[in-house]
Amino acid sequence: MKASRNEAAQWIKSKAIECGFESCGITKAEPLESEAVRLDNWLKKGYHGRMNWIENHFEKRVDPSLLVPGAKSVLSLSFNYYPDKDLAASSNYKLSKYAYGEDYHWVVKRKLKDLMSAIQNKFGEITGRAFVDSAPVLERALAAKSGLGWIGKHSLLLSKQKGSFFFLAELIIDMELLEDQPVTDHCGS
Repeated sequence: MKASRNEAAQWIKSKAIECGFESCGITKAEPLESEAVRLDNWLKKGYHGRMNWIENHFEKRVDPSLLVPGAKSVLSLSFNYYPDKDLAASSNYKLSKYAYGEDYHWVVKRKLKDLMSAIQNKFGEITGRAFVDSAPVLERALAAKSGLGWIGKHSLLLSKQKGSFFFLAELIIDMELLEDQPVTDHCGS
Protein backbone atom coordinates (compact mmCIF):
# COMPACT_ATOMS: atom_id res chain seq x y z
CA MET A 1 0.00 0.00 0.00
CA LYS A 2 1.33 3.40 -1.00
CA ALA A 3 1.47 6.02 1.77
CA SER A 4 -0.48 9.25 1.34
CA ARG A 5 1.39 12.58 1.35
CA ASN A 6 0.21 13.10 4.95
CA GLU A 7 1.11 9.58 6.15
CA ALA A 8 4.55 9.84 4.57
CA ALA A 9 5.11 13.28 6.11
CA GLN A 10 4.13 12.04 9.57
CA TRP A 11 6.38 8.99 9.27
CA ILE A 12 9.34 11.17 8.19
CA LYS A 13 8.78 13.62 11.06
CA SER A 14 8.71 10.75 13.55
CA LYS A 15 11.88 9.26 12.04
CA ALA A 16 13.59 12.68 12.19
CA ILE A 17 13.00 12.76 15.94
CA GLU A 18 14.40 9.21 16.23
CA CYS A 19 17.51 10.37 14.33
CA GLY A 20 18.10 13.05 16.97
CA PHE A 21 16.50 16.14 15.47
CA GLU A 22 14.39 18.36 17.67
CA SER A 23 11.78 19.14 15.04
CA CYS A 24 10.97 18.70 11.36
CA GLY A 25 8.77 20.85 9.15
CA ILE A 26 7.94 20.48 5.48
CA THR A 27 7.43 22.98 2.70
CA LYS A 28 7.25 22.79 -1.08
CA ALA A 29 10.47 23.09 -3.06
CA GLU A 30 9.47 26.24 -4.92
CA PRO A 31 10.74 29.79 -5.42
CA LEU A 32 10.78 32.02 -2.33
CA GLU A 33 9.42 35.10 -4.09
CA SER A 34 9.17 37.51 -1.15
CA GLU A 35 12.61 36.42 0.09
CA ALA A 36 14.06 37.03 -3.38
CA VAL A 37 12.91 40.65 -3.24
CA ARG A 38 14.17 41.05 0.33
CA LEU A 39 17.57 39.49 -0.46
CA ASP A 40 17.98 41.57 -3.62
CA ASN A 41 17.29 44.80 -1.68
CA TRP A 42 19.62 43.73 1.14
CA LEU A 43 22.44 43.03 -1.32
CA LYS A 44 21.90 46.30 -3.19
CA LYS A 45 22.24 48.18 0.11
CA GLY A 46 25.55 46.42 0.74
CA TYR A 47 24.43 44.93 4.05
CA HIS A 48 26.52 41.84 3.35
CA GLY A 49 29.71 43.87 3.78
CA ARG A 50 32.75 42.06 2.38
CA MET A 51 30.98 38.67 2.32
CA ASN A 52 30.80 38.79 -1.48
CA TRP A 53 30.05 35.06 -1.70
CA ILE A 54 26.47 35.86 -0.64
CA GLU A 55 25.97 37.46 -4.06
CA ASN A 56 26.83 34.16 -5.77
CA HIS A 57 24.13 31.75 -6.94
CA PHE A 58 21.26 34.16 -6.29
CA GLU A 59 18.74 32.05 -8.24
CA LYS A 60 19.62 28.87 -6.33
CA ARG A 61 19.48 30.75 -3.04
CA VAL A 62 15.88 31.80 -3.64
CA ASP A 63 14.67 28.60 -5.33
CA PRO A 64 15.51 25.32 -3.56
CA SER A 65 14.19 23.32 -6.52
CA LEU A 66 17.29 24.40 -8.46
CA LEU A 67 19.56 22.60 -5.99
CA VAL A 68 18.07 19.12 -6.52
CA PRO A 69 16.72 17.98 -9.90
CA GLY A 70 13.04 17.09 -9.59
CA ALA A 71 12.81 18.46 -6.04
CA LYS A 72 9.31 18.55 -4.61
CA SER A 73 9.73 18.98 -0.85
CA VAL A 74 12.08 20.64 1.60
CA LEU A 75 12.46 19.08 5.03
CA SER A 76 13.63 21.74 7.48
CA LEU A 77 15.11 20.27 10.63
CA SER A 78 16.29 21.74 13.89
CA PHE A 79 19.03 20.28 16.08
CA ASN A 80 19.37 21.53 19.66
CA TYR A 81 22.81 22.80 20.61
CA TYR A 82 22.14 24.10 24.10
CA PRO A 83 24.81 22.37 26.20
CA ASP A 84 24.11 20.33 29.32
CA LYS A 85 27.03 22.03 31.04
CA ASP A 86 27.97 25.71 30.74
CA LEU A 87 31.77 25.79 30.46
CA ALA A 88 31.88 29.50 31.33
CA ALA A 89 30.33 28.80 34.74
CA SER A 90 33.15 26.50 35.84
CA SER A 91 36.16 27.97 34.03
CA ASN A 92 37.46 30.95 32.15
CA TYR A 93 36.42 29.55 28.77
CA LYS A 94 34.78 32.11 26.51
CA LEU A 95 33.18 29.92 23.87
CA SER A 96 29.92 30.31 22.07
CA LYS A 97 27.58 27.53 23.18
CA TYR A 98 27.25 26.18 19.64
CA ALA A 99 31.03 25.62 19.52
CA TYR A 100 31.12 23.10 22.40
CA GLY A 101 32.05 19.60 21.26
CA GLU A 102 32.43 18.17 17.77
CA ASP A 103 31.89 20.43 14.73
CA TYR A 104 28.14 20.62 14.23
CA HIS A 105 28.46 20.41 10.43
CA TRP A 106 29.64 16.81 10.73
CA VAL A 107 27.24 15.84 13.53
CA VAL A 108 24.16 17.16 11.76
CA LYS A 109 25.24 15.91 8.32
CA ARG A 110 25.54 12.35 9.69
CA LYS A 111 22.02 12.61 11.10
CA LEU A 112 20.71 13.93 7.76
CA LYS A 113 22.31 11.00 5.94
CA ASP A 114 20.73 8.57 8.42
CA LEU A 115 17.33 10.18 7.86
CA MET A 116 17.74 10.10 4.07
CA SER A 117 18.71 6.44 4.22
CA ALA A 118 15.65 5.66 6.35
CA ILE A 119 13.38 7.51 3.89
CA GLN A 120 14.84 5.54 0.98
CA ASN A 121 14.48 2.23 2.84
CA LYS A 122 10.83 3.01 3.62
CA PHE A 123 9.66 4.65 0.38
CA GLY A 124 12.02 3.37 -2.31
CA GLU A 125 13.94 5.38 -4.87
CA ILE A 126 13.88 8.87 -3.40
CA THR A 127 16.69 11.20 -4.32
CA GLY A 128 17.74 14.27 -2.44
CA ARG A 129 20.51 16.29 -0.96
CA ALA A 130 21.45 17.23 2.61
CA PHE A 131 22.44 20.79 3.57
CA VAL A 132 24.13 22.11 6.70
CA ASP A 133 25.55 25.55 5.85
CA SER A 134 26.96 23.88 2.76
CA ALA A 135 25.20 25.56 -0.16
CA PRO A 136 23.23 28.67 -1.07
CA VAL A 137 20.15 27.80 0.98
CA LEU A 138 17.95 30.36 2.76
CA GLU A 139 17.52 28.03 5.72
CA ARG A 140 15.73 30.47 8.03
CA ALA A 141 13.19 31.39 5.37
CA LEU A 142 12.56 27.71 4.56
CA ALA A 143 12.31 26.80 8.25
CA ALA A 144 9.85 29.63 8.86
CA LYS A 145 7.78 28.61 5.83
CA SER A 146 7.73 25.01 7.11
CA GLY A 147 6.37 26.05 10.51
CA LEU A 148 9.46 25.52 12.69
CA GLY A 149 9.25 29.09 13.99
CA TRP A 150 9.34 32.72 12.93
CA ILE A 151 12.20 35.04 12.12
CA GLY A 152 12.64 37.41 15.06
CA LYS A 153 13.75 41.01 15.08
CA HIS A 154 17.34 39.82 15.69
CA SER A 155 17.16 37.76 12.46
CA LEU A 156 17.26 34.33 14.16
CA LEU A 157 14.56 31.71 13.84
CA LEU A 158 12.58 31.53 17.07
CA SER A 159 10.39 28.75 18.37
CA LYS A 160 7.85 29.47 21.08
CA GLN A 161 8.62 26.08 22.63
CA LYS A 162 12.36 25.82 21.95
CA GLY A 163 13.79 29.35 21.83
CA SER A 164 16.69 29.81 19.40
CA PHE A 165 19.43 27.43 20.56
CA PHE A 166 19.28 25.14 17.54
CA PHE A 167 20.99 24.58 14.22
CA LEU A 168 18.98 24.41 11.03
CA ALA A 169 19.48 21.84 8.31
CA GLU A 170 17.61 20.77 5.20
CA LEU A 171 16.90 17.71 3.13
CA ILE A 172 15.62 18.63 -0.30
CA ILE A 173 13.98 15.58 -1.86
CA ASP A 174 12.05 14.57 -4.97
CA MET A 175 9.11 13.23 -2.95
CA GLU A 176 5.87 15.16 -2.68
CA LEU A 177 4.79 15.51 0.95
CA LEU A 178 2.02 17.38 2.71
CA GLU A 179 3.48 20.74 3.66
CA ASP A 180 3.19 22.48 7.01
CA GLN A 181 1.97 26.01 7.57
CA PRO A 182 4.04 28.90 8.94
CA VAL A 183 3.51 29.95 12.55
CA THR A 184 2.64 33.47 13.61
CA ASP A 185 5.23 36.01 14.71
CA HIS A 186 5.18 36.40 18.50
CA CYS A 187 7.65 39.27 18.81
CA GLY A 188 5.01 41.97 18.80
CA SER A 189 5.76 45.58 17.99
